[in-house]
Amino acid sequence: MTSPPLRLGVNVDHVATVRNARGGPRPDPVRAALLAIEAGADGVTAHLREDRRHINDADMARLKAAISKPLNFEMAATEQMLDIAVATAPHAVCLVPEKRTERTTEGGLDVVGQHDYLLPYVDQLTREGVRVSLFIEPSTEAIDAAVLMKAPVVELHTGAWCHAVEVGDMARAEAEFARVAQAAAYGAALGLEIHAGHGLDYETARRVSALPQIVELNIGHFLVGEAIFVGLGEAIRRMREAMEQGRAQAF
Repeated sequence: MTSPPLRLGVNVDHVATVRNARGGPRPDPVRAALLAIEAGADGVTAHLREDRRHINDADMARLKAAISKPLNFEMAATEQMLDIAVATAPHAVCLVPEKRTERTTEGGLDVVGQHDYLLPYVDQLTREGVRVSLFIEPSTEAIDAAVLMKAPVVELHTGAWCHAVEVGDMARAEAEFARVAQAAAYGAALGLEIHAGHGLDYETARRVSALPQIVELNIGHFLVGEAIFVGLGEAIRRMREAMEQGRAQAF
């Protein structure tokens, strides 16, 4: 049996972070997106935050106009972001939690407790022809809530697993990876398309790629960091190689 294809979405947020640290136009996240596609990315992800700390409104419009691959618009569930997403008409929207005080996304959406709040956003985006993804914790409860909202895609938050690997807490890492694996299998069995992301590097991407239910990884911070040393194109090519190595072990 052959594994289903595995896509790589490259998040260009932190190219914009570097740009904004000094001001001015460089480095340009749109240029990074085009280079990422040339190097093998299947799509581009960008998170337009309320505080515009990295990607800004003009970046989103320029990305949509410039790239030939799908644009995945990450956003909080707010009326302002909904209006921008509808005007931008990306291929996909991934609804994510957002707090002003966080440095990066700290966990998955509370899709159980916020069902009634999130449902109208899923409904309207779907009516607009946008594929909706929910960024969730790897749990059966979150999967069930996503199914109830009729979201076709979930992205499993891999941050807790990746952090445990980084700090060498291997017992916790194995437990967290088991949660990811269980959620991927459970969600796919219910008909959801399964993505994964947050904190992934070459080694963790290689391992999670062996889960046959996962069809897309979204990776940004690590690739932008690696680009300092090897260049963005080479970092993406190495990531694709790691993913392919992991995928070969899926069955």
